[in-house]
Amino acid sequence: MISSSAFGYEILDEVIGAASVTLRLFLDTADVIAWETWLPVGIFYGVTSNPLLLERAQVPCTLASLTDLATKAFELGAKEVQLQTWGNTKHSFVTKGKALAAIDPRIVVKVPITRLGTEAAATLIEEGVRVTLTAVYEVPQILIAAALGVEYAAPYLGRINDAGGEGREALTSMQQALNGVKSSTRILTASIRDVSDMTYLAAQGLDTFTFAPRIAAALFSSEQTAAATAAFELAAGSDDHIM
Repeated sequence: MISSSAFGYEILDEVIGAASVTLRLFLDTADVIAWETWLPVGIFYGVTSNPLLLERAQVPCTLASLTDLATKAFELGAKEVQLQTWGNTKHSFVTKGKALAAIDPRIVVKVPITRLGTEAAATLIEEGVRVTLTAVYEVPQILIAAALGVEYAAPYLGRINDAGGEGREALTSMQQALNGVKSSTRILTASIRDVSDMTYLAAQGLDTFTFAPRIAAALFSSEQTAAATAAFELAAGSDDHIM
């Protein structure tokens, strides 16, 4: 039986907080204006980026620029920021990855799931850096992520489909493989083209998604909800005062 104290604000906050941990939604853009638009909505756990997204947002791929970018994201309420390391050598990947991680403990460093990237990721993890293996396309690659024990593995759903694969089935198989080996690695589904892909994958047990602002807008585009809300307001009257 639930005691009356369970209805106190402190316990209610704990319950709400626990319930919100499983699903993590990220905004996949380096555009600060988009962050200012969407992060206040309250549904996003954080933001993700990569060098291509930085280029589109006209943000230089430098440590100074990424430091400023991460600081802004945290000011806007992001709980986590994912920034991608870069370079043509393991040393470069590791050095830049460590520098990015040093900005703030809430930063997760993204590393491509190549052999070189995996070696760099292993070193970063040994040194306490939080890691996402990104650019995942093939189901067996999820075993690399599980073996390293990275926090996230990011498959590109839309691009898998573009390459002639079956994205939904591939990501479902990846999740089943992680479940099978009891891995704590989260599949961070990226390259999302349609809201229905998220709902389908969520039903298969996937719980972490990153998507562009246009997908965020699509989540709130129900004509029926808009019509019902308008009817509510009409019935309530136009007076904004409570009393």
